[in-house]
Amino acid sequence: MGDVFAIGNHTRPFGSSVSDSNSIHIGSQKVAARAVTWSNASFVLESSPSRTSAVQLADDAKHRIQFDCQRKITLSNSLSSPKRPEILFDRVAILFAGGPAPAANAVISAAATSFIRAGVQVVGIRHGYSSLAEYSPDKPLIEGRDYLHLTPKILSRTRNSQGIMIGTARTNPGKYINCPEDFSNTEKVAPLKNVYDALRSINVDALISIGGDDTLKTANKFKLYQEQLDGNDHTIPVVHLPKTIDNDYHGIDFTFGFFTAVDFLAQELRNLIYDAEVTRSYFIAETMGRSAGWLAYGAAIAGEASFVVSVEDIADEYRTLETTTNEHGESVTRAVMNLDLVVERIVKTMLAREREGKEYGVIVLAEGLAEFLPSSFLEGVRRDDHGHISISEINLCAIFTNLVAKLYQQKSGKKRRIKGLQLGYESRCAKPHAFDVMLGSQLGVGAYRALAEKKLNGVMVSVSGQLDLHYEPFSKLVDPKTLVTVVRYIKQHSDFHRLARFLETQVAD
Repeated sequence: MGDVFAIGNHTRPFGSSVSDSNSIHIGSQKVAARAVTWSNASFVLESSPSRTSAVQLADDAKHRIQFDCQRKITLSNSLSSPKRPEILFDRVAILFAGGPAPAANAVISAAATSFIRAGVQVVGIRHGYSSLAEYSPDKPLIEGRDYLHLTPKILSRTRNSQGIMIGTARTNPGKYINCPEDFSNTEKVAPLKNVYDALRSINVDALISIGGDDTLKTANKFKLYQEQLDGNDHTIPVVHLPKTIDNDYHGIDFTFGFFTAVDFLAQELRNLIYDAEVTRSYFIAETMGRSAGWLAYGAAIAGEASFVVSVEDIADEYRTLETTTNEHGESVTRAVMNLDLVVERIVKTMLAREREGKEYGVIVLAEGLAEFLPSSFLEGVRRDDHGHISISEINLCAIFTNLVAKLYQQKSGKKRRIKGLQLGYESRCAKPHAFDVMLGSQLGVGAYRALAEKKLNGVMVSVSGQLDLHYEPFSKLVDPKTLVTVVRYIKQHSDFHRLARFLETQVAD
């Protein structure tokens, strides 16, 4: 009967058409039909009582079969492997920078496999930009130490694996570039030039960058640097894949690794709740998340915490201004949290729980709150290449534990065991769960499709809806004057933000 496609017990040959207004060919049989209607990508068949060797139709009953299909549906666009586009390069490099995230290997594996199957060589750059930024003809890249060839054997069954097969680092070759004018400064662009020369030295034709928004800024600067080169120089197109468990990225709803990290931290919080209950005590858990509160809120909601506070909550009466003098003798005014009121709000939660008969609980703080501490808490704290304070040097939960314990004793006349602890690092290489593996895999395939199918340069791969791919130009994500990105915070009073307020202990204002 040839190639057919099945509709329940009904079959219809590919490419067959309605022969007249009252019949349709099913296999080699012509079956009477009361109505055959085509509407965009679907048709409905209402058959009359009849029997054929190919189709069994119940006597005196209408059988309504409806399905969606493309106008010219063929086997090649439903079950066959993707067609290989004409690819204009021979070798692609994949680079991962910044902190680890669950499902990193799903991204790398899916991207590499897509290119290898299309006949393109793939190299994995080891440990971010470290070796690239320090490259020189006298210090060439060495295979095995600085990069490795990704092969099907290396990639086999790696999408669900933990860690990062090519490693990572925080080296930032664009750290001296703060505005477009800096690209004319030979010294400032030297690290970016080293990156370009290093990649060309191993015949890389295109670059896939995986990392957070700082790595996105670097990818954008690398693209802009190449625009300053002579027209005869080889252009290395760059595509960026968004990575962060912090989920603070513009241009994508959720980043890979976020839900795994939330799930892992939520389990830890639930364990702490049991501990707190049996010991009639409190834990103040500081979670990762950098400047935004997505991870803290997600973990608190899923982990059934008593109360959560993040940077998005430092507003209205919880926000004040502080004026200090910097190292140049200049007055500087910055927004800080009203620490006394935030601590008081935590104690109110504890007292409200006691009225409910609960002498225990877990309070979650987002680590980004450290940025809003008064200056006296930040003296001597280092900043990294991207200008961020070293939050790991600030024991936020210890600061709050102290202050909360004192105020609780003043308000209640009792002592309560309160212990602070930091959570986060243990979630960064946790076993990825299914959604992050699917999301990461789609982003990896998206890198292939952006470079090979769509011939794009300077875009970030993103997804929406049911993992539908789309591509965000760097120019939409990075300020063209300052060359910086903007942190995506939880919107105050959004449904996600309010969800925590509905679930946590209720406090009368």
